[in-house]
Amino acid sequence: MDIEQLMPHVEALIFASDRPLTQIEVTELIGQALETNIEADRIATCLEAILEKYEADYYPFQLKETGGGYQFLTKKTFHKTVLQLNGDKHIKKLSTAAMETLSIIAYKQPITKSEIEYIRGVSADYSIQKLLEKELIVISGRNEDMVGKPLIYNTSKNFMDYLGINSATQLPQIKDITDVQIVMPTSAEEATPVDPQGMILVSEHTELKQAS
Repeated sequence: MDIEQLMPHVEALIFASDRPLTQIEVTELIGQALETNIEADRIATCLEAILEKYEADYYPFQLKETGGGYQFLTKKTFHKTVLQLNGDKHIKKLSTAAMETLSIIAYKQPITKSEIEYIRGVSADYSIQKLLEKELIVISGRNEDMVGKPLIYNTSKNFMDYLGINSATQLPQIKDITDVQIVMPTSAEEATPVDPQGMILVSEHTELKQAS
């Protein structure tokens, strides 16, 4: 079977799946369906061709490598239209506190609850519980090096699928989405203005004192 004949089988399989399929899974499933041995590199060629095919503007969806596999996803232009049908069931319903907690986990993972609370300055118990319920984060183990061996949290496969990314490394870089610069607080001594002659300027109505 040539590539043109094989491509529709790959498309049909991915289209019918409710989760991303890996290249290995696609190869095995199509081989079973066609009752023949399918070479992995031929499936790879099909996937590349399908990726290119659905990049065309007149398709409202595209093939994306996401969640460790391949899945058909609606293009960004049509997200708002599709949301009218399904609703923004995860992100939109999150509280500000939960969104902050999710953002911290996404960019600092793997991370413990105490580390999240140190960054936010408040308890994260409720937010973490809600994120676990919505399956946007997962418990990925324990930090064996910390006292009490606390649980470690990571974003979930569902979170990756929702954003249409394949790993946390594909998240927007903070420097690309904000112009805010982190400035460390200045000590009182450093904040005291000094003139070029090394004199500390105390005030307009007091004499200058020689800087030590």
